[in-house]
Amino acid sequence: MTLDQSTENPLPKRAMKAEMLDAETEKMLAYAWRDHRDVEALHRLTNAYMRLAISMAVKFKRYGAPMNDLIQEAGLGLMKAADKFDPDRGVRFSTYAIWWIKASVQDYVMRNWSMVRTGSTSSQKSLFFNMRRVQAQLERQASAQGQRLDQHQLHQKIASEIGVPIRDVEMMDGRLSGADFSLNAVRSNEAKGREWIEILEDDSAQAAELVERSHDHRKLRKWLVEAMQGLSGREQRIVVARKLSSPPRTLEALGRELSLSKERVRQLEAGAFQKMRKTLDTRSREVHKLLS
Repeated sequence: MTLDQSTENPLPKRAMKAEMLDAETEKMLAYAWRDHRDVEALHRLTNAYMRLAISMAVKFKRYGAPMNDLIQEAGLGLMKAADKFDPDRGVRFSTYAIWWIKASVQDYVMRNWSMVRTGSTSSQKSLFFNMRRVQAQLERQASAQGQRLDQHQLHQKIASEIGVPIRDVEMMDGRLSGADFSLNAVRSNEAKGREWIEILEDDSAQAAELVERSHDHRKLRKWLVEAMQGLSGREQRIVVARKLSSPPRTLEALGRELSLSKERVRQLEAGAFQKMRKTLDTRSREVHKLLS
């Protein structure tokens, strides 16, 4: 097994010297951890199979991630496997652990491939790790038969071969084809050396729009205050508690506070809203203009 010589991680050397567990010892350690949370048994079990985790990490070295990080993620996958392993199922720990180790390393690679999330579903993960290999295989087969596949035909065959929707193939092809692009990069066709971020349109509200919106809000607030002033003190209290408080008070709670029945509070609330509507109706044209 070839490891990245640039790494100074002592873990691979220790893993090579770890003991080899037979089936009975492995099962004994698994029971000790599962049933008694014996930490020493857990360490012995995971240390024995750390070489398996490292060998899996090495397979993902071509994706450009630091070898030490890959080994660390593989180790985390191994720990998850040990924590979830059930020795009663009658399978060897290595058979069970390999899935968790691979999944942990794959998740790490995908998270760090790009600043933009590459994918999270099983089909996206399958495409990320298999698409280029399948594509090369299909292109070789087509070339041997004297055929030339256009992009749509190639995407269809990849989707069929891997068993994923064609839309996922198209999306992943775009993600794998381009690298991350910095918005602070200078535009090559710009004599003044402007950055790409300088030509992005600002989606936030402009100054004129903010002033107009503030003016409209002040006017609406004034009209609501005028409508509230036409209510009795009890009605104002109910409207504030029911519509202007967070969280709003319940009819039952207000009834207890005002020594009224729940139904009476509801009637007062409805009456107050009716009075406010009448006041605001005199402003209907202006309200409609502001809200349109």
